[in-house]
Formats: sequence, structure tokens, C-alpha cells
Amino acid sequence: MTAEVFDDRRNLLGEGPLWHPRLGQLFWFDILGNRLFTKPGELRQEWVFDRHVSAAGWVDDTALLVATETDLIRFYVTSGVSEQVIPLEADNPLTRSNDGRADPYGGFWIGTMGKQAQTDAGAIYRYYRGELRRLFDKISIPNAICFAPDGAHAYFADTKQRIIWRQRLDGQGWPKGEPEIFIDHGETGRGPDGAVVTQDGLFVCAEWGSWRVAVYDAAGVFLEEIKLPVEQASCPALGLGKLYVTTAQQGFTQEQLAAQPQAGMTFVTDTHLIGQDEHQVIL
Repeated sequence: MTAEVFDDRRNLLGEGPLWHPRLGQLFWFDILGNRLFTKPGELRQEWVFDRHVSAAGWVDDTALLVATETDLIRFYVTSGVSEQVIPLEADNPLTRSNDGRADPYGGFWIGTMGKQAQTDAGAIYRYYRGELRRLFDKISIPNAICFAPDGAHAYFADTKQRIIWRQRLDGQGWPKGEPEIFIDHGETGRGPDGAVVTQDGLFVCAEWGSWRVAVYDAAGVFLEEIKLPVEQASCPALGLGKLYVTTAQQGFTQEQLAAQPQAGMTFVTDTHLIGQDEHQVIL
């Protein structure tokens, strides 16, 4: 499979691609550019914020729950109007939001991290029916938040530690027991970034610095890779027989930018992988 450019707008840190199952279109973010993008058909839209934005879940056909560096907001894609749902580490100017995703129970998981990726500065939270609860702390770069199709497990990673964990969930989607290591990339040196789980339980993960998206089975065994023409793959999304991948140019030298002129663009390729419909957030 060969990945092609889906959208040539170059993001500093492309992240959080969301295939909206009812609108049938992709939304994604440039975290460091404070922007949200979409591309229905050939129409290109974007919205600029006054703070970092990083991830979203869909609420209905008109609105997304968007994670910013200081709060969760309800953002109306029809009008561009937003309203605060709940603060998120608003009293800590050193952190921002990062990876996040809605869970099968209507909740929304969101990670925070230091703006300079300071060790142990971040955490992972769950917003559920009006409550924002911290689930895990001492996370440096939270990523790979996604969920098994039966709702029995969540996954999350700390890219800095190069570890992906699997966490059992109870009947309301809260963690039950301690997380277990699912994949440890300590020896391979690969950086697990954003991830999704397919309808049949395959774990599909963008690997930062590795020029690829990798596919693993439910036991964490490597199955295949989808190569990209750029180094920093950040997060995949699946929709209607397509695999979408955001990328980044964060930290690149001028020489790297010249060698990878497509860095930061969003890519697409045909795929046999069948994604779960992204879950609806219940506010």
C-alpha cells in the first residue's frame, strides 16, 4: 500500500484525526499551530484558536468535544462557536492536552503533557457525564488512547517510555485493576504515537520517527506496516476503506525539511483494515 497526500496543508504537529461516522468526513488538528482542519470533498476548512487544541470526539452532527490546553469545549463546526464544558489543568501553564479519544461508554479520555515534554509532567483523564477524573499520572507523552471493540480494555502509551499499556475496564468504562504492558518498544527504539483498534481487534499505531504505521494483533504481535514518505507519523484514523495518517515537522532542521518536503501533511491510502465507528461523546 502506498500512502498519498490527502491534504497538503503542512502542520507543525498534526494530530488527533477523527473520522466522523455520521458526517463522513475527517477532522484533525495542528496542535502547535492552534488549528482544527476538515476536508469534506474538495472543500478545505480550518478554524484557528487562541490556545493549543489536540483531540476531539463527536457529540452530534453539529458539534465536537474538543480538548484544548486549558479545557474541554463544545465546538460547533456549523458556526465556529464554542462553549466551555469543563476546565482541564487550567491552573498549570506548563502543560497542554495531547492525544485523546471517546470510549464505548460515551466518555472521553484525554492526555496532558508538558509543553517541553518534561518527564512525568502529564496525566490521563476521563470525562464522563459531567465528571473529569484523573486516571493515571506521571505520564510524559500520553498517546495511543483507543479501545477494544468489546469495550473490555483501553490502551494508552507513554511515547517517552516507548511502552503501550492495556487496561481492563468495568461496566461503565472506568479502569479496573492495574494496567499491563501490551507492547514494549524499549529495544526497538520505536516511539508509539496515536493509535486505533479495528473492528476485529487489531491495534494500528503510528510510530514516531519510524516512517510507518504498524499493525499488531490482539496479543501485541507485529503483523504488517504501512510505509510513509515522511519520518514523523503521529496518528491514524480509519474510515470507509481508507487509512488516514497525520504527520509532523516538529523539531526538524532545515536539512530535514528540505529532504522531507511533505512532512506535516496528512496522508491517505486504501486499506483492508476496517475501523470501529468512532464513539459518540455523551455530555
